[in-house]
Amino acid sequence: MNHDDDLPPADAAAALRLIEEQRSMTVRGLDPDARLLYWPWGVAWLVGFGLFFLRFSPGERSLVHLPSWLPLIALFALLLVAAAIQATASARAYGQVTGDSARRGHWYLWAWGLGPVSVYAALGRISEHLPNDLAALLWSATAVGLTGALHMAGGAIWLDRDLFRLGVWVSVINLVGVLAGPGWHALIVAVAGGGGMLVAGAIARRRQWHRA
Repeated sequence: MNHDDDLPPADAAAALRLIEEQRSMTVRGLDPDARLLYWPWGVAWLVGFGLFFLRFSPGERSLVHLPSWLPLIALFALLLVAAAIQATASARAYGQVTGDSARRGHWYLWAWGLGPVSVYAALGRISEHLPNDLAALLWSATAVGLTGALHMAGGAIWLDRDLFRLGVWVSVINLVGVLAGPGWHALIVAVAGGGGMLVAGAIARRRQWHRA
């Protein structure tokens, strides 16, 4: 039986290579594929808000005759799928992490859970007094703005430049969409927001490969 693989490295260079290989394996194990964190959300925004634009375009027109309930149901379904994919990828990568990093992650998840619920409860009391197009703009702009703020907060917590920059980008396009008005906001968020997440995921994944 050959035990050569179990022997320690014969020289310093081999030892350094072995240490670097082990470090790379650890980094890959604790760093989930960025595409799983960004792309599902990008697809959800691109398709979901895209359907909103097609059904509720500027001037309360419909570019495509769709059931009025379809865009909202499709968006929520896609967001749930994206959340499930991200949760699974994060759990596999960070499940064994303990200490301050784990605590930050848990608290950050609480912010994602409680923040939107409390905000949407208030919106529900206000939107019923607004015209349909302005009510839709209020809901979508608040949801997108909250997403941008939480992305920036997450980037600040973990010093993640990609996540922070994405939060800035989402916040900026949300402002542009609000100024453009109902209908246009959905188009801007779909193309620039969803597309921005797809690009951010590709860039983040490329950097992961370089680090590993």
